[in-house]
This record gives sequence, structure tokens and C-alpha cells, in this order.
Amino acid sequence: MYLSRLILNPLSRQVQQEIANPYQMHRTILHAFPQDLRANGERVLFRVDALPRTGQLHLLVQSQGKPDWTWLASRDGRRPYLAASDRPNPAVKQTDLQLAAGQVLAFRLLANPTKRLGKSFGPDKGKRVGLYTAEEQMAWLQRKADQSGFTVLTAVPAAAAKIADRTKGVELLSVRFDGLLQVQQPDTVLEAVRNGIGSGKAFGFGMLSVARPLQ
Repeated sequence: MYLSRLILNPLSRQVQQEIANPYQMHRTILHAFPQDLRANGERVLFRVDALPRTGQLHLLVQSQGKPDWTWLASRDGRRPYLAASDRPNPAVKQTDLQLAAGQVLAFRLLANPTKRLGKSFGPDKGKRVGLYTAEEQMAWLQRKADQSGFTVLTAVPAAAAKIADRTKGVELLSVRFDGLLQVQQPDTVLEAVRNGIGSGKAFGFGMLSVARPLQ
């Protein structure tokens, strides 16, 4: 897999529009990949993290194929898409995630926790609705963990927020989970990392980031 890190310019009008309408950011990201991406079964996941101390916006993109950000990096002007930085921007690295049963990892997941209205009647039957209480959100995470081959040891759901995407006319619940997990089934966890967890992946949800926990 490849992991890209793009430091975004918060003064860019395009960045501002895409933060408000994340599906547009998804479309921008796809320009870095071949047009037959979907036909080949490629899954591109992304997430925007705001660094707590500086507020700097980091766009993280995970893909199975190597992206080409040349077209984006070459854009200039008064308010370019990418922020000026003394570090490579964009930065791309190849990762080979090696997992073992029993391994403990720190994780971050920006998710769209939902449930389907299976017992309602009329036009709302089968509709997905957001889970707004911490208890429901944690229960959702536990279910996804069971399906994804890991156990949640600790997790803290951040305050829920709503993302209204005018392009698609939808409003999605956004919840970020940070914590520790323990690998139970390495191959299943790896698939969850590759394919994402939950719904709303085209809106910046579902990317499961794992790393060695801080000592």
C-alpha cells in the first residue's frame, strides 16, 4: 500500500470548498490515479486531520497503487492548494503492514456510525441514520471490530459532528475514534485497513490508521 500526506493551504478557496464538501475532495484525489481505478477494484481512502497544536491540515490518502501528485504540486498562484512547507509536500511512502496475533496497536478511525431502519415503514424503510450517543457509537465500533478481526482495548469517541455535503445533498455524522486495539486475526485486520470500515468512504470516512503505541 501507499500512504500520501498532503499539507493543505487553509487559505485556498478550493481547500475551503472541499472541507465543506468532502465528496469534491474525493474527486480531486482521484485525479492522481488511473481512470480505470474502480474497474480494477482499487480502494482509495482518505482523511483530513487538523494538528492540535498548529491547526495545520494534513490530508492522508491510502491507496494500493502509487499516486501521481505531479499535477497538483505544480499548481501555483496566490492561494495554491498545497501549503508551503520545509518538508516534502506531497510526501508518499510505501508501506508493508506486518501484523501478528496478539499485537497491540494505536489506532485512529474517522467513521460514519449508522444503523439501518429495518422496522420502519414507507420511504424511510432501510434508510441509514446516524448513531448519536456514546453508547451507541461504542457498540457500533465493537461490532465493526469483531467483523474486522481485532479487539478494542480502549477507545475515545470525539464529539460528534455533522458533515453536510451540498454536492450530494446528504448530511453525514462524523465521529473520530482514537485508542488501542489488539490484533486477533491478522489477515482480516489487514483487509479492514485496505478496504476501510463503515460507510461514507467517498466522504472521507473509514480509513483505519494503525501504528505502534507510544511508550
